[in-house]
Amino acid sequence: MRRSAAEMREHILVIAHELFYWHGIRAVGIDKVAAEAGVAPTTLYRIFANKDDLVAAYVERTNDRAVVRFNAAADQAGPDPRTQILAMFDALIEHMNPAGFRGCACMMTLAEFPDPEVPAHQKAIAAKTWVRERLHSLTARIDGVRDAPALADQLVLIWEGANASAQALGLNGPAGQARQLAVAVIDGAVRTS
Repeated sequence: MRRSAAEMREHILVIAHELFYWHGIRAVGIDKVAAEAGVAPTTLYRIFANKDDLVAAYVERTNDRAVVRFNAAADQAGPDPRTQILAMFDALIEHMNPAGFRGCACMMTLAEFPDPEVPAHQKAIAAKTWVRERLHSLTARIDGVRDAPALADQLVLIWEGANASAQALGLNGPAGQARQLAVAVIDGAVRTS
């Protein structure tokens, strides 16, 4: 079956995602990605100049899919920002399905690529920044909130804590409490007078 360049790129990224996510980025060579994708290494190199480009594209694709998922959850929740935030937490917990969740792909990328000059590191930071900015844009719209930036950062800590703990302790552990903790933090940040 012949694929367009865009289809071939997506096919390779799907395979790379499975390999990088489940086995580790540094543990998987470019030849393994090409073999699993059923393409010649030269074909892969025509689309991605090197492994760094492939890894950066993997992180960007992972983030793009997360942005769509979390924006859709917020949009479907209606116009209330508090409800939108909680819908995002619901989507996060749903994404942490034990059969398909090894941990946060961006956090794993940051662990493997600590150098801030590496494109994969930069893409992972951009993904984490998006979550923070999205939560800030929502907290700023909550009536009566005392300090929207501080509330957003507190919610980010809950978000990241859920990501980190779900991998080790599952959804029956602390990650399962993320939504309830978000409710308590939001309620505590709203003026009651």
